[in-house]
Amino acid sequence: MSATADFQEEQGTVRFTGDLSLARLGTLPDRLDRVDGQVSRVDLSGVDRIDTVGAWVVHRFAARHDAAVEGLDDDSRQLFEQVVKADEPVVARDRSTSPLMRVLGEIGDAVVLTGRTLLGLLGFLGATTLAFLHVIRHPRRFRFNAVVHEFETVGVSALAIVGLMSFLIGIVIAQQGAVQLRQFGAEVFTINLVGRLTLRELGVLMTAIMVAGRSGSAFAAQLGTMKLTEEIDAMRTIGVSPMEALVLPRTLAAVILMPLLGFYASLIAMIGGCLLAWASLEIPPVTFIARIREVVPITDLYVGLIKAPVFGAIIAIAGCFQGMQVEADAEQVGLRTTSAVVQGIFLVIVLDAFFAVFFTWVGWN
Repeated sequence: MSATADFQEEQGTVRFTGDLSLARLGTLPDRLDRVDGQVSRVDLSGVDRIDTVGAWVVHRFAARHDAAVEGLDDDSRQLFEQVVKADEPVVARDRSTSPLMRVLGEIGDAVVLTGRTLLGLLGFLGATTLAFLHVIRHPRRFRFNAVVHEFETVGVSALAIVGLMSFLIGIVIAQQGAVQLRQFGAEVFTINLVGRLTLRELGVLMTAIMVAGRSGSAFAAQLGTMKLTEEIDAMRTIGVSPMEALVLPRTLAAVILMPLLGFYASLIAMIGGCLLAWASLEIPPVTFIARIREVVPITDLYVGLIKAPVFGAIIAIAGCFQGMQVEADAEQVGLRTTSAVVQGIFLVIVLDAFFAVFFTWVGWN
């Protein structure tokens, strides 16, 4: 057993001996506090062993007397240097920042996060496209049953809520348009407003928003839960591609069914507008339909049908991407689901603005 820690004073030098560990220090710290003479050197060459507590006692004594510490081997010196670093005062950052700088910082963080998310979405879109091309090259890998199941989730289950929403929107457009146009004696142009607005814009746009809220959130929650329970990792382990088995069927279902849902929503909205015009403006349904055929160009239908699959792809990609980003805990599922809905709706509206400019530029006014 090592000797108990001790020290001797010799002409400005304090030599430590024995075991400078917590179990063998004894009264050494108290005796060191009673040393009043001038000490310029601390010699540790006679120490058998030293631990963190012993190094702290020696460091505190040497710092109080401004003495140099000598006699340590390589391992003991490394330990002593770590103790010395731990005793250095921590300079706290000044957290008082001006409101302007704080706002600018938050804006900068939001821009960086948006850029990273956009790059992630583009990368995920590329991965989905590659999976689609791989399935085309190997048709046996196509999961027809999974796509049909997603048809029900994206389309059939949404018919009721999309139809009700579109019917009410058609009524609102007709009612508000009639109120404003009545001031100029042009109530008949309410039919133009309902027909063109529903076929060209609101039918597809409102359907996309509903699909983002229903199916986009469902995609994120489903994939997020599978990621959390390590089902996706298990699929990779057995050689099944999650992109082909999970992401591609959902994306194809959204792309295929969005034009059908958008056309269905437009028809229901025009039916709502027709009933309001019949009840409020005394325009019979036959006249309404004949007027629709006269004033609504076929390009308005083409515009809606072209935009719809793009919106479906964006919604599905955003939902699946956010679901695949879930990590660590169940709270991430809720956060990613919310992000999927917000991103899907935001991207749909942004793309709709680009489409509006583009179709005006090509002459489809």
